Amino acid sequence: MATIKEIKNHINSVKDTQKITNAMYLIASTKLRKAKSELDLTRPFFKALQEEIKRIFRTSENVESKYFYPVTGEHELPGSYGYLVITADKGLAGAYNQNVIKEAVRLMKEHHDPKLFVVGEYGRHYFTSHNIPIEKSFLYTAQNPTIHRAREISDILLNLFNQGELAKIFVIYTDMQGAINSHACSTRLLPFHRAQFIVPDSHEKEIKTPFEFVPSMEVVLDNIVPSYVTGFIYSALIDSFCSEQNSRMNAMDSANRNAQKLLDELSIQYNHIRQSAITQEITEVSSGAKSMKRKSELKKSKGGAVK
Repeated sequence: MATIKEIKNHINSVKDTQKITNAMYLIASTKLRKAKSELDLTRPFFKALQEEIKRIFRTSENVESKYFYPVTGEHELPGSYGYLVITADKGLAGAYNQNVIKEAVRLMKEHHDPKLFVVGEYGRHYFTSHNIPIEKSFLYTAQNPTIHRAREISDILLNLFNQGELAKIFVIYTDMQGAINSHACSTRLLPFHRAQFIVPDSHEKEIKTPFEFVPSMEVVLDNIVPSYVTGFIYSALIDSFCSEQNSRMNAMDSANRNAQKLLDELSIQYNHIRQSAITQEITEVSSGAKSMKRKSELKKSKGGAVK
């Protein structure tokens, strides 16, 4: 059985750990709120880009663009498939990183000759340790997602797509659905399906007067898409970052509850051992007093017999 000193040291150790998990919970909560507010500030601009693309396809569904499947429909494209995998730089976030890696590995098995573009130190370390080649690793992006870094990533991917080195581009990230739920998912970024923008929206009014696009509808579309791709990547980075912080908050909250439960058990054990020690001490003192009393009475009785 552990001694009182050992239990007391264990209690102090758990309390120190609890201070760290509480601090990490508060930090994650602050980062989560900040990231959400930054995304809300940029969302209207990219929403407007999406509406502009819809407006183009409402004007003419047959417009051609290198960023969209042909009017004839989807077909197998020659070339490598690019995968942008968004992980975290740090752990202590539950199964957040493992779920993204699992989704990436599943998708890579379905296609040959994949080219990896990795965000986050966790993903870079995993693929490197498993001898999976990485085309490009983006450092310091997972912990500080900005529109500037999203544009850098989109420029690299679009350049490879325009050169024909990448036939399709997928983004593998964690989609945050509400304040609690999030799950790892994969989305084909390029080429787009026309159906994504042609589906009629009940909130939009029917176009009665056709729009005029200068210099042409195709040029306007090809100039809008890169900014839209940047917006999608930025949204994926922010979603992943928010999911990471949310997972870390849940992990730290669970750690705090487990620490408190352990403290309660240790306190009971500490009080039990302390009470036992006090009881034993009282028993020993009482036994000693009784022994001394018997010795004193025996000594007196012997003294009376001598007289």
